[in-house]
Amino acid sequence: MAQAIVRRDPWMMTEPNPTVSVVIPTRNRPELVVRAVRSALGQTFRNLEVLVVIDGPDLATVSALREVRDSRLRLLQLSQSVGGAGARNEGVKAAGGEWVAFLDDDDEWLAGKLDRQLQIARQSSAREPILACRLIASTPSGRYVWPRRMIRPGEHVSDFVMSRTDLFQGEGLLQTSMLMARKRLLDEVPFDEQVRRHQEWDWLLRVHTLPGVRIEFAPEPLLIWYVEESRESISNQSNWRYSLEWIRRRRRLVTKRAYAGFLMTLVTALAARARDWSAIKPVFWEAVRFGRPNAAAMAVFVGLWLLPTGFRRRLRHLATGAAG
Repeated sequence: MAQAIVRRDPWMMTEPNPTVSVVIPTRNRPELVVRAVRSALGQTFRNLEVLVVIDGPDLATVSALREVRDSRLRLLQLSQSVGGAGARNEGVKAAGGEWVAFLDDDDEWLAGKLDRQLQIARQSSAREPILACRLIASTPSGRYVWPRRMIRPGEHVSDFVMSRTDLFQGEGLLQTSMLMARKRLLDEVPFDEQVRRHQEWDWLLRVHTLPGVRIEFAPEPLLIWYVEESRESISNQSNWRYSLEWIRRRRRLVTKRAYAGFLMTLVTALAARARDWSAIKPVFWEAVRFGRPNAAAMAVFVGLWLLPTGFRRRLRHLATGAAG
């Protein structure tokens, strides 16, 4: 269980024995969540608790997790489903650690993730460091190390995750299972429970406006992200209109270049996947009117409509390289 922490310095992490609460939201995926839980309990950093937030009645998941024999595992079953953002917030409220690290139920941490991120936190001069890391993206066309570059000093978080300078996915990336932050920051700025998609980006855009917040990266890959597998999730549903409305609501929190990049890459990818040609005109004009599209965004926009998915994957494989 988590231990009480005496904070010596509000600007630096000086505690010799920090505690971490791992929050894993899940619903109706017992085999996957057991894999995620074992990867959290298998960390080289041992002073942790693993909080699995079961998002509504789910006897199969409860039964599967009861087979995991570790006193650091806690189950928090919600009486009704509140969605991913709400489940994460409930986990944060119940967390006893100084730090909270998130893990999606279909991802898997490598054993040294938390130790490495806490090492970086100790070295950070930021008042509120948000710890991230590279990951191994496991896709149908192979495995890739993403993001291909780190966030630059002074770079706006929206430019890093939304605006490409090349044609292929994975240049900049921040994904939930990468992230760790102090509980006090997450208490102050919780996830927006009205947001169904882009929940981690929504949180990062809002929290990044606070003084003293800085994203710190571990340069090595510390988790496996299973991408584009054939299972149901909010993140792989092709509802481009929802994403369009979300970025409109958050326009003041992103740069013009990021606004155009999000529309011409992510929103367009969702519409093209659904073959909804009605998206072309409104998405293009929104990007041009309120954003500042660069050459890469324009090229991706055209390519998503004209090039088949399989061909684009082969191009990405050849251009960026993949293992496996």
